[in-house]
Amino acid sequence: MKPSTQAIGTEVENRGNGTPGEVFAAFLKLGVSSFGGPIAHLGYFRDELVVRRKWIDEAGYADLVALCQFLPGPASSQVGFALGLLRAGPLGALAAWTAFTLPSAILLLLFATVAASIEGPVGTGLLHGLKIVAVAVVAQAVWGMAKSLAPDRQRASIALAGIVCVVFLAGAFGQILALAVGAIAGLVFCRDGAAREAAHLQFRVPKSLGYIALAAFILLLGLLPLLAAVAGSQGLSLFDAFYRAGALVFGGGHVVLPLLQSEVVATGWVTEDAFIAGYGATQAVPGPLFTFAAYLGAVVGPQPNGVFGAAIALVAIFLPGMLLLVGALPFWEGFRRHLPAQAAMRGANAAVVGILGAALYDPVWTSAIFTSKDFTLALAGFILLTVWKTPPWVVVVICAAGGVLLALF
Repeated sequence: MKPSTQAIGTEVENRGNGTPGEVFAAFLKLGVSSFGGPIAHLGYFRDELVVRRKWIDEAGYADLVALCQFLPGPASSQVGFALGLLRAGPLGALAAWTAFTLPSAILLLLFATVAASIEGPVGTGLLHGLKIVAVAVVAQAVWGMAKSLAPDRQRASIALAGIVCVVFLAGAFGQILALAVGAIAGLVFCRDGAAREAAHLQFRVPKSLGYIALAAFILLLGLLPLLAAVAGSQGLSLFDAFYRAGALVFGGGHVVLPLLQSEVVATGWVTEDAFIAGYGATQAVPGPLFTFAAYLGAVVGPQPNGVFGAAIALVAIFLPGMLLLVGALPFWEGFRRHLPAQAAMRGANAAVVGILGAALYDPVWTSAIFTSKDFTLALAGFILLTVWKTPPWVVVVICAAGGVLLALF
């Protein structure tokens, strides 16, 4: 195969030319419209920032997804943080996280305040419609990424191997194994033309800062429990509980729920009924599922709670994942510019397609498609996204309204 005219290390068009305000506006739009959980968020990000705004190319985006899948923490929020950093530096990263996180956090804080729950056919139909739109969004992402990242027999086979890994080994271990198998297979089968997709992603994170971030992650994980015990501070105990949950979970989203339950229900801070009610409300709001922490921080029994408790829990659960990402970025860029590393990354990118494909079925499809009417609504959303190029937020509104109509009639 002939190498493309794009040289290794050339920069992605429009990279680093943005402002924090631009990043904030883009991610605020995503924060109020990205329903469906972390897998669906990656589809929204791809459509808005890769396809429409062209902040990063398809291969670079898949590389970021692969990196964040390897790290503990909320993968979609880490990808968003990295994209903000790439576009507008540290302030852009902060703007991306803030804009993507605040809408759902505010909604869940309001829910905690009024103790409302989704009931009746309208509420049930609305929630079901939002699950159906996730099917359309993830299907669009799988379709688009498969065409560019698994276009040949070798990489399509790697994607299939990724599906096998996550199907037979459920949970974070299956995802990590799929990426590892993809990387090894890429070294063997994807060496030809490996340089074609290389794109220089300059995050401007010095190695010294990377080391500081990794050291801070480790120190906080080890010292917070001791400091909370010595000081007898409920605020520190709250921060420690949510920091530990964010630091020890791979896969993000729903995977963090058992850890949170053990931290706040087993300790008596939150009742089982309140925990389940908050979890249900989290499914009905856009943005990262980690914002469930804002609800829990607001309703914990001991003070601090309310707005202050929500802020502590929200910062604590996101912090470890962001520290790990900042710690990994300086070394990741050098790693991926080597030809064998590029071959491995091509294989890992194909495995990402497989992971997304498996998630399209379970949990996205299995939790949303129960009847032929559900399938018809999901297919309509997919066609609107892929053929009519309808903005995702419009498809969200249409499918949510469709879910309500299905529930009523």
